[in-house]
Amino acid sequence: MAANSEVLSNKQVILKNYVEGFPKETDMLVKASSISLKVEEGSNAILVKNLYLSCDPYMRARMSFNQDPDFSSFTPGSPIEGFGVAKVVDSGHPEFKKGDLVWGTTGWEEYSLIKNPQGLFKIHHTDVPLSYYTGILGMPGMTAWAGFYEICAPKKGEYIYVSAASGAVGQLVGQFAKLMGCYVVGSAGSREKVWLIPMQSQLVELLKNKFGFDDAFNYKEENDLDAALKRCFPEGIDIYFEHVGGKMLDAVLLNMRLHGRIAACGMISQYNLSQPEGVHNLMNVVYKRIRMEGFVVFDYFPQYSRFLDAVLPYIREGKVVYVEDVADGLENAPAALVGLFSGRNVGKQLVVVSRE
Repeated sequence: MAANSEVLSNKQVILKNYVEGFPKETDMLVKASSISLKVEEGSNAILVKNLYLSCDPYMRARMSFNQDPDFSSFTPGSPIEGFGVAKVVDSGHPEFKKGDLVWGTTGWEEYSLIKNPQGLFKIHHTDVPLSYYTGILGMPGMTAWAGFYEICAPKKGEYIYVSAASGAVGQLVGQFAKLMGCYVVGSAGSREKVWLIPMQSQLVELLKNKFGFDDAFNYKEENDLDAALKRCFPEGIDIYFEHVGGKMLDAVLLNMRLHGRIAACGMISQYNLSQPEGVHNLMNVVYKRIRMEGFVVFDYFPQYSRFLDAVLPYIREGKVVYVEDVADGLENAPAALVGLFSGRNVGKQLVVVSRE
């Protein structure tokens, strides 16, 4: 601890033990620790006050034990980690100073000591909500942009299908596709996500009216996903932005057009299964010359300035909108994270730690 430094209580969300199956709120513990408000002299670390934390499906994999060095597990007994927006309180790093706003990986706690801050992005544009850097201007926005533009290489007039279309990434992919002049259909897991969201005491058709999708359906109300896709895409699908996997991917493969492209962003239907489901229609990849490519957004972070140049004008001009689902207080973070896996959230799920 640094000499002559102020010490504060530091509320934290701790992973109690490795998780099997669906995560539960009781897998996490909210407790208080203490932290010094000064970094050690000669250190390259920075101390940040966390403002907003991002709840993301990929975090589920880190709650279980795995030996992948590129995707390490959380440590039981320690705070979980995720993307967030924070303010620098103290810095030993020459590139960061007190008062800087940053986004990147931080701890699920009120204050975090970040020993290796090179992966953080400074926030220079504050004419948009700071919370957007957990979503549209952060990792989910980069995911939508890289997967759609860089991997799928869309063309005007193509037929686009987006699963998990009301989520942090899907809502953006659909809007990017409409800006390209494409025909877009989205699916989500509840009637509310497909059709209705409270907005100034009115009910708004979320996917169709707010995000501009051409059509949408609730996959949980469809007995036959293949038939649902044929209804929405009688001429087939050119681009599928994959979030779901399993039976959804199997049905999509039957409906892809020749030379279709699939950007595999995630497969949330598989995250909590002890035995992943098989995919049976893979020969369509051969017959239809489909290109299916998985990607991890970290590979595209060097292009962040390009991404900002493209997306910030859309936000400022009102060409892209973004829906957030906000949980207030770190004590509500476990419920917010677990809710991702039951479809409880509408839009980007985030947690407000502090509005200062």
